[in-house]
Order: sequence, then C-alpha cells, then structure tokens
Amino acid sequence: MNKVDLISRISEYLPSDRVEFVATAYDYSAQCHEGQYRLSGEPYLQHPLYAAMQLAKLKLDATCIASALLHDVMEDCDVSLEELEKRFGPEVGMLVNGVSKLTRLELQAIYPNSGSNGNVHDSTAQAENLRKMLVAMAQDIRVVLIKLVDRHHNMRTLKFLPRERQLRIARETLDIYAPLADRLGMADLKWQLEDLSFRTLQPDRYREITRLITQRRGMRERYVAQVTRVLTEALGKAGVKANVTGRPKHIYSIHQKMNRYAEQGKEFDQIYDLFALRVLVDRDRVQDCYAALGVVHGLWRPIPGQFDDYVANPRENGYQSLHTTVMTGGGVPLEIQIRTSEMHVVSEFGIAAHWRYKEGVKGDSHFEDRLAWVRQRLLDWQSELSRPEEFVQSVKTDILPDQVFVYTPKGDVKELPAGSTPIDFAYLIHTDIGNQCSGAKVNGKLTSLDYQLQNGDMVQMLTSNKIRGPRLDWLNPDLGYVKTANARQAIRVWFRRQRRAENIERGQELVDKELRRLALTFTLNDLARQFKYSSREDFLAALGSGTISIHQVANTLSPPERPVVKDTVGRSRDGRPVRGVTVLGVEDVLTRLARCCNPLPGDQIMGFITRSQGVTVHKRDCHNVVDVQEQERLIQVEWGSTPQLYPVRIQLEGKDRVGLLRDITTVVSAEKVNISGVMTEVHGDGTVTEYLNLETSGIGQLSRIFTRLEKVGGVLRVSRSEHPPRAESGSKTKRGEDSGGL
Repeated sequence: MNKVDLISRISEYLPSDRVEFVATAYDYSAQCHEGQYRLSGEPYLQHPLYAAMQLAKLKLDATCIASALLHDVMEDCDVSLEELEKRFGPEVGMLVNGVSKLTRLELQAIYPNSGSNGNVHDSTAQAENLRKMLVAMAQDIRVVLIKLVDRHHNMRTLKFLPRERQLRIARETLDIYAPLADRLGMADLKWQLEDLSFRTLQPDRYREITRLITQRRGMRERYVAQVTRVLTEALGKAGVKANVTGRPKHIYSIHQKMNRYAEQGKEFDQIYDLFALRVLVDRDRVQDCYAALGVVHGLWRPIPGQFDDYVANPRENGYQSLHTTVMTGGGVPLEIQIRTSEMHVVSEFGIAAHWRYKEGVKGDSHFEDRLAWVRQRLLDWQSELSRPEEFVQSVKTDILPDQVFVYTPKGDVKELPAGSTPIDFAYLIHTDIGNQCSGAKVNGKLTSLDYQLQNGDMVQMLTSNKIRGPRLDWLNPDLGYVKTANARQAIRVWFRRQRRAENIERGQELVDKELRRLALTFTLNDLARQFKYSSREDFLAALGSGTISIHQVANTLSPPERPVVKDTVGRSRDGRPVRGVTVLGVEDVLTRLARCCNPLPGDQIMGFITRSQGVTVHKRDCHNVVDVQEQERLIQVEWGSTPQLYPVRIQLEGKDRVGLLRDITTVVSAEKVNISGVMTEVHGDGTVTEYLNLETSGIGQLSRIFTRLEKVGGVLRVSRSEHPPRAESGSKTKRGEDSGGL
C-alpha cells in the first residue's frame, strides 16, 4: 500500500484539485514521519496511510482523508496547530486537533499518573477519555470516523504491545468502539473490531470456533448453496429480480450464539443458523422488498416473533432492511435479510454513506437532522452528569445498544434501547408523565412497570394527579424498573428538588438496611470518604435523592468482580487453602477462611496466625477475633486479586406457601450462583425460614441477590446468617438438605 494506491482510489470520485490536496497532505505526512517506525517494525507512515485508505473506500471528502494522513503529526512530530492550519486550512486543523486530543487522553488512560505510580486499571481516566471522544462526535462526526479507522489498524497490530495493554485496548474496543461503529451503521467495521477484540481477549476460544467452522465448512456451504438456488428460482417464478447470496456470520457473533445455545443444552453440531441469506432486489423499489418477503414466507414457514421491519421503521442511523427467520426443510432455521442496493450501501457503510462533504457544505441534510438527537443527547449528558463513569454508562445504555420500536396510543413510533420499560417510555414522552405515572397498559392490558417492552408493543401510560412523584426504588438497577439514562436523570432531578432533611433521612434508612442485611460494619464517614463527599450528611443526601444508589454503595464495599475459577470453590468451603487473600502485601502465604464467620470480599477482615495451618481469615467483628487473648497472633490481611468463590449462608423469612422455595432458588440460579445447601424451618404462625448456603464472588453480588429475593412473593426479610439454624420452641424442620456444613 503506497501513495499510488491512495491516489488511484480517490481519483475515482474526487475532482483533480482535491486529489492534489490529498497528495500534498501525503507528502507532508511522509516528511514529518520520516525515520519513525512502529513497534511492528514497519515505517510509521503506513499507519496514517491505512486510515486514509479505509476512509477513501467509504468515499469520504478530501478534507477528511487529508486529516487522516496528518492525524498523528501534532502528537508525534511536534507540528503546531498554527502550522497545520497555515498549510491545510482551519478545517483540517480542527479535525487533526480533535483526533490528537483523543490520542493524548488514551495515553492518560494507560498511564493516568505518569511520572509517579501509573495504574493501568484507572477506570476514571479511561471513562474521561471516552467521554471526550463521544462529545467530539457531537462537534464533527469525522473526528470519530478517523478515530474508528485508527483504532481498527491498531487492533490489527495489537500483538506487538505488552499483554496488559493488549487486554485493556481490546476490552475498550469491544465495549465502546465496536458498538459505536454499529450505532453509526458501519456494520463491516463493527464486526471486524469485534473479531479482533475477541481474538485478543479469548484466544483459545477464538481458535476453537475457527477450527469448528473449518471442519464443517463443506457441509454448510452445500446447505447454503441449496437454499440459495431454491430461493432464486422461486423469486424468478414470481417475477422478482434479485441477487441472493449466503453470508457467514463472523466469529464473535458465533461465539455469542454458542453461549445462548449452550444455555439450552445444545452443542455446536446442532447450530445451523450460522449463515444468513441476503436478498438484494435489482430495482431500487421498496415494494419489491415486500414482494420478495412474500415469496420467502410462501416457500418456508416463518418462525413467530422473528420478523423485523426496518424498512417502514428505519433505525436512527438510517439502516433499512427486512429481517425474517424461517424454518427450511428438515427443521433447519435460516435468517434472511431483504433490502435494495441503496439500503445495502447504508447498511455496510452507515453514516459514511451519507456524510459526503463538498468543500464545507454537508451533503445530506435529512440525515443530519436524524443524527441531531445523538448530538443533543451527548451535550445534555456532558452538562448534567458529573461522574465520567456515569456518562459512559449512559452512552452504553442509550446510544450504543440494540433498539425496540413501540407505539403510542396515537400510532407514533418511538425507539428505545432493548430492555426498556414503561417507565422509560413515560419519561421519553414527557417528564411529567413519568413523575405522575401510576401504571401502564401494554397492548390494552395492565402490566407491571418493570415489564421489558417488545417490538410492536402499543404502550399507554396511566397517570394520577395524586401521585407525588417517582419512587426511589425505580433507580435500583437490580429491580429492573428503569433502563435509560434519560429516565434515571429525570428521577434524580425530582428527588434533588425535595427537601434536604427528607433526603438525609431517606438515605439513612437505605444505608442502615443495606449494612444490616449484609452484616457489614462500615461507618458513614468511611462511606462518605469513599464516594468523595466531605461530610456524612452530604453523602446521605445524595443517597436519599438518588444521585448515588444503594447498588453503587454495595459495589464500592466489594472489590471488582472477576471471572470465577470454579476449581477454587471446594477449597474455600471445606477449609483448605484459598488464593484470594493477601497477607502483609504477599499473596503466596497459606490462608484459610474462618468457618465461624465466613468472610466475603467487601468485609473488613483480620488474620489469625495458627500454629500449624497458616493464617485464618476472620471478619474484624468476629467474636473469635474480638475476644482473642494472644493479640500478637493477629495480623493485617486484605482481599487480593485472584478470582475466587466464597461460601456464605443467608436466611429468608417469609409466609409459608407452595412454591416459595422454588421461586427463591430460581432467582438465585438466574444470578448464576451455586446453591450448595438448603434447610427449611416451619413455624407455627404460618411463617417459614429458609437457610441457603451460597457460593458468591463477594458483597456486590450478594447485595444484588438480596434485592431480587425481596421481590419474591411472600418473602418478608432477607439477611446474612453467620450461624447454622437451631431448632426453636414452636418450630420444626420441614426439610434438612444442608450439604454445605458451613
């Protein structure tokens, strides 16, 4: 790849004077980067040239391509903004400066405390980086387009970086950059970023899927060729001219599908829908798309609930297509997409298909209008959300996810993120409707406020002037009432307007309940400091107003959860050594969890030096630590970073009814937590106490389980139990299945 290749590509669609402008930018970039090499050993110029070539394939304007060629000269070659603007104009200067700022922020995210003790895992620095990148999209989308192709090339050469940086960059790409490319409609770039990230994050799994696909390629290619021939013939007989092709799904998509199938007990051999057919109608007429759909459904039986009409209801990024899944001969499901050639260009290149600049005049004003909501939402969040992590989470929720399309009672179509609820719908329509919400009807039937809306639902909100405002528990993510950042922010604003004294009282009640049910001993001053509040009253007011949630408090008390190593479970439960505790900063000291108090990550802990079994780890308020005679045998310990499951006993008090235990275990299993033992006590007053031995990753996960268990019908209280159940007067044991021996 060289200058000739680039000039040849852009000469196909740019006038000669603009081609010369790009050639001048190439020559200047080559001069600035002369003698510089990447870690891969190739000349550095290959990196900006690659970015420019990718944008040229999308037929972007000369200014954008020139900026891609020059996007690193300010950062790596000490070229000033003034010099760049003098040579190439203010528009190129603005774009290059925007990309350079994002590059500097990336480096700060990798080395947030450069010059002292750098911390690769500083999430605040990374979040601030992403905030600035996404806000740049609101100023000029071309900054983000350059950044996306820049990231794509970096992902292709990731193997030359240290492993720790590889993992951070790949995770960030999978979480933010790939969904952003998808949101901008750039499907081709999106799946390439996903596969490159997946290959870095899970190399063994990537190789396994590649091997499985290769082994069965012949069989699947024959199947696709057969159904392609059958459909092509049927379309021809119906007078619909179209080109039918088979499209294999990319590796990360197959990985996700395999995970879903594994939950249904299916193996890879039973997964047939790894390919999709794409039907491109010859004449760019919408009616031909629906005619082709009729042929497909006449040929094979459509699977209920697997049809999406993005032609009549385009996505916000302009994507249009008909999606259907049918059952072909032999019971094999097949996904089929139907679109015009113009729709296909938009589906592959997304925003870039519309964003063709003509010397300062933006080409597609209609598309500009459709993206106005993205810009406005980003700028609103920039001013409203103070915490960078909160901003990025809002973007992940509202800008990057899949969508559902629902109808108002008047027939207007509204788009919401997948998983949204009637409350999200209410706040999308108007803040007052959300604040006065008393219930909801979906498709004419009353439904719960935590119902997840589906495509095609007709939603009607019920309001009442007697309602004094939203409920604070709507903000608890474990309860599932609210999905969108827009609704969360409106609810928080309402509570912030309430009196401070009420918020402090409400916050005190919330934190007391959480510390009590989790058996924690943190002081309010400790919690306030962790959340960077100067006083306990400010912290309680923020908690009571919904500015921070009890869910965030529980997560703060617990170390970040990591993938669990299953073979460590038995070691922690039966008293043998565990690997998740650090003694005096050293991780290889023999440690055991005390069975008298069963500490969890998030608990304040203390070590006791035994005479023959290393260090036993207790909760700080455990009576065996408080009452110990030999104080010199106590030692400071802390939770380490090794993945681990920890045993804990919980107790639930509730009204005895048929199916109570079944509903409880269903909730726990949904959290993917193992139940190692169950015991039930029935009391004479019609109540029951259930004791469950669980294996959890820490306080944060336990808090989520408690919140969801409290929603089970008949459950009165849930709390942590440190001691096994004892028979009491007037009660009897109904079942004794305790296998944990905790």
